[in-house]
Amino acid sequence: MSNIQTNTSVNWEIGPIFRAMLRNKVGAILIALQIAITMTIIVNSVYIIVERSKEMQRDSGIDNKNSFSLTSVGFAENFNAAVTVEEDLNTLRNLPGIVDAIQINAIPNSGSGWSMGLKTQSGVEHDAVGTAVYMVDEHGINALDVEIIAGENFAPTDIGLREVGQVKWPNKTILTKAMAENLFPEIPYSSVVGKTVYINDIDPMIVIGIIDKLQAPWVGWNNLENVMLSPERMDYKGSRYFIRTEPSQRDSVMKQVEELLANSNKGRLIQGMRSIEETRERSYRGHTAMIKILTTVMVILTIVTALGIVGLASFSVNQRKKQIGTRRALGASQSAIVRYFMLENFLISTIGVVFGAALTIALNILLVNTFGLDRIDWFYIPIGMVVLWLVGQGAVFGPAKKAANIPPALATRTV
Repeated sequence: MSNIQTNTSVNWEIGPIFRAMLRNKVGAILIALQIAITMTIIVNSVYIIVERSKEMQRDSGIDNKNSFSLTSVGFAENFNAAVTVEEDLNTLRNLPGIVDAIQINAIPNSGSGWSMGLKTQSGVEHDAVGTAVYMVDEHGINALDVEIIAGENFAPTDIGLREVGQVKWPNKTILTKAMAENLFPEIPYSSVVGKTVYINDIDPMIVIGIIDKLQAPWVGWNNLENVMLSPERMDYKGSRYFIRTEPSQRDSVMKQVEELLANSNKGRLIQGMRSIEETRERSYRGHTAMIKILTTVMVILTIVTALGIVGLASFSVNQRKKQIGTRRALGASQSAIVRYFMLENFLISTIGVVFGAALTIALNILLVNTFGLDRIDWFYIPIGMVVLWLVGQGAVFGPAKKAANIPPALATRTV
């Protein structure tokens, strides 16, 4: 019986609430519009934050926690790059605490690297599939901590020496699973072993192995796992080394390696030493900054919207003190007064979130078309609507309680 009375009371109050809103429609429209804009920005911001967070947590395929890199730059006139690299790698690989070390042309997730295009046919009009290129020797698989899931590793006899300005490529390569599937989508990745791909449109390379996963240097690239390994060392005065250590040995080994290499050859500089975790953090700074900015904007918008609701409700209470006192004198309970203002805000918020849902979809379509973002998942919109409803109800509760405390005697005053 009490539920029937409550529903009847609510239905009876909707009419007066709408008439009251029409008398102060500017305030109601402004609050509804503010809620709509807040919802639009918050829902799309939350979606972008979630997507960016997922990207930052993607598995790079390598041992991030126990790996670091450095650069050796020769400056002496008699500096012999090939001999220095050979000596350095022998020293590093025999150092306690080091699992393996390689010379490499680029560091995964570093933001800088080599890219090429691979084709499955030579000399024909055929779109090349973009790939990141890592030049490594036979220790590359172990140093990078990737797994060969089909085929085999490079043999020591496969490793060539790339000179400055060289355009010729080796005749063998290892691909990531993602790259193999992009090149040959019609067959299982394991069947790609033995296939011939073409680099520079005409240079053939036989795929001898497939690795599970390895990311390119560019974290914002859509084809982040399109990677190929080329069996080469580089005869360059500047060399990058990728070093993998035993668990928990990285920091102590880094200090030892820097001092050891610096003292072993006075004709070169050791620089740019940093852990792979730091390298990733640097590359994802744009993501981190965006998350912080969007989070700040969402908090500010939510506070401003809540304050706007409080302001409108407080103004409404002050304008209708005598009416509220009259209702109290006629027997309206404090809970009925609170319910009146809560229901009024709920109606305004409903108009706002419905309009906000349409704006949210429109903004997401704009972001998809302009920046290539993914479409927002449908459940973000109802969640956003519920959150804004709760914010509205929480914000109006204080003024509603203040209205409920207005004494019935106020109705008898003439001023």
